[in-house]
Amino acid sequence: MLEGILPQIHPPVTLLGVVLVLLLLYLLSSTTGPGKEPPGPRPLPLLGNLLHLDLKRLQVSLCELSKKYGPVFTIHLGPKKVVVLAGYKTVKQALVNYAEEFGDREISPMFRDTIKGHGVLFSNGNSWKEMRRFSLTNLRDFGMGKRRSEEKIIEESRYLIEVFENFKGEPFDTTQPVNYSVSNIICAIVYGTRFDYADPAFKKMVDRANENIRLAGSVEIRLYNMFPWLRWCCGWWLVNRTQIVKNTEKNLEEISGLVQGLRDTLNSQDLRGFVDSFLVRQQEESDQLGSYFHNNNLQYTVGNLFAAGTDTTGTTLRWGLLLMAKYPHIQDQVQEELSRVIGDREPRMEDRRNLPYTDAVIHEIQRLANIVPMSIPHTTSCDVTFQGYVIKKGTTVIPLLTSVLQDEEEWETPHSFNPGHFLDEKGCFVKKDAFLPFSAGRRACLGESLARMELFLFFTFLLQRFRFTPPPGVSEEDLDLTPCLGFTLNPSPHRLCAVSRT
Repeated sequence: MLEGILPQIHPPVTLLGVVLVLLLLYLLSSTTGPGKEPPGPRPLPLLGNLLHLDLKRLQVSLCELSKKYGPVFTIHLGPKKVVVLAGYKTVKQALVNYAEEFGDREISPMFRDTIKGHGVLFSNGNSWKEMRRFSLTNLRDFGMGKRRSEEKIIEESRYLIEVFENFKGEPFDTTQPVNYSVSNIICAIVYGTRFDYADPAFKKMVDRANENIRLAGSVEIRLYNMFPWLRWCCGWWLVNRTQIVKNTEKNLEEISGLVQGLRDTLNSQDLRGFVDSFLVRQQEESDQLGSYFHNNNLQYTVGNLFAAGTDTTGTTLRWGLLLMAKYPHIQDQVQEELSRVIGDREPRMEDRRNLPYTDAVIHEIQRLANIVPMSIPHTTSCDVTFQGYVIKKGTTVIPLLTSVLQDEEEWETPHSFNPGHFLDEKGCFVKKDAFLPFSAGRRACLGESLARMELFLFFTFLLQRFRFTPPPGVSEEDLDLTPCLGFTLNPSPHRLCAVSRT
């Protein structure tokens, strides 16, 4: 039978047909105009706009394209159509004024593989709503952004100072001690306890979570998210994907063990943290069919809080120390203000209103560090007409936070480290509407109030005690501010000296 059919197939004709189909798709995909889809560069079949993009600096490529195509434009990441929102006014309008329409989360193939729609960060629908509502309520109940958290951060700051002092002014990498300290704040709220920095299981959990965030922004994973079928035809090449899956599974195993320990000692009259609260709610709804309070949501929500709460604050704090070493004259002014206002006593949150320059420096660190440059992509929950363009339901949307934090219409020197962005002519701190490092709207960062408190207290404790300098033989000019490629933008590998001021 096959012998009679195969000779009738003419490869050149078949190939021509494929080419014609791809050409037709190409021409159709480029159709745009006012009142239709947002404009953008014409995509190639299959590849989309990859030739227009630098995957190692994707946010930079998108900012450049926005100059040509405007604040709402379309790009094709491979065959996938994506709408990019650029500039403060456009991003805020979409995320705040059209919060429902732009409020769903885009679940990329990599996160679909590892998180599977559970938890609070990469989920949608009623499960997400329930987990976010419960998480916000309970994180606040256990002190997020309140005096209870302040005491935890102050205690952890003392431990971190001890670690820095042990280096006796010699150069060291700040990454692990800073990440362990910040992670312990989340652990205290989630589990009701902190961990010793030498605890091998704790160290491995933090390191695996941070490695995953770094690998998730690699070129390999970006290509995998565009072409998920690569997994089936050349899975051997996807080493980063394999490592992310392994790290995720191992951390879930560790979380499961910690949760089980809390379950075995649970006392509903004396809740120790977020996990206890979840376990009580789980017991209350044990006979309810379809309850969202199941073990998968517990483990993945804890994993989300642990990873996101550690990486974002830890990365920002490390940028802050690097920038102080890079710009010693700004460090001088921070330390002069701390000495004048606080003296030798420990800083408290109530001091912030009397430390306008220090507060401005911390805000400027967040702005310039720009650690989540493309936010976490959204999807549209319905067809929406936005700024005269029609964006269809289910379209991936990138709120380009880089273009907000470096908007030339909002910031005097958008590409320079300038605390004056947050000071008036009298030296008083001023809020800026375009300061959106935590994003905005329905998907704004859950832990914003906690992160603000951590950044202020850790930063002031460290600057009060130490002067941060480059290693011997390295000048301030030699300190590199080029970020590393990752899901978040970390500083390039470096070492600093923490010289005691006492």
